[in-house]
Amino acid sequence: MTNVAVIYYSSTGSVHTLATAAAEAAKKAEAEVRLRKVAELAPQGAIDSNPAWAAHHAETKDLEVASLEDLDWADVILFGTPTRFGLPAAQLKQFIDTAGGLWAQGKLANKVVTSFVSTSQTHGGQESTLLALNNTFYHWGAIIVPPGYTDGVQFNIKTGNPYGVGHVAYDNAAVDEATFAAIEHQTRRAVEIAGALKRGLSAA
Repeated sequence: MTNVAVIYYSSTGSVHTLATAAAEAAKKAEAEVRLRKVAELAPQGAIDSNPAWAAHHAETKDLEVASLEDLDWADVILFGTPTRFGLPAAQLKQFIDTAGGLWAQGKLANKVVTSFVSTSQTHGGQESTLLALNNTFYHWGAIIVPPGYTDGVQFNIKTGNPYGVGHVAYDNAAVDEATFAAIEHQTRRAVEIAGALKRGLSAA
């Protein structure tokens, strides 16, 4: 069994939708799955100033919050984040920054990792955010598994991002079927490669 942790931050819900779809795709690939949000850092006043943010915050208040044990447990980690000025959201970055102890023990090496994002604009920093996350994974010694152009869905003009799935949420646009297909492919690919890696290492 391959253990998959889907760890994400979402303010108004788009990344949550992608994370939920990734978790379902991992289950379809017969993985053991944990879907976890990271802790909210923004003050309540900031949350309440945006009705969509406030609504999503209330709707997901009972979802389990990510812990370092989830990172240790996982063979595959999918990270999801909105973009903030071309970088990952501070909430996700803060969680990642607490993983120094696991890193020092070598417990993050050889994890299979892959990421997905949402922005309000088509050119709102999706690629730079994914590449910024990868900088962390290099330090971990993790195995970065991007979707690449490894499936027909990746040649769709809307989803053809070889770095990781990206949703454009302009004007509260819903995640479309092509993007759902892309996140399913990205998740399945990560699970398959992690399974092969796990089997290979255990046989070595």
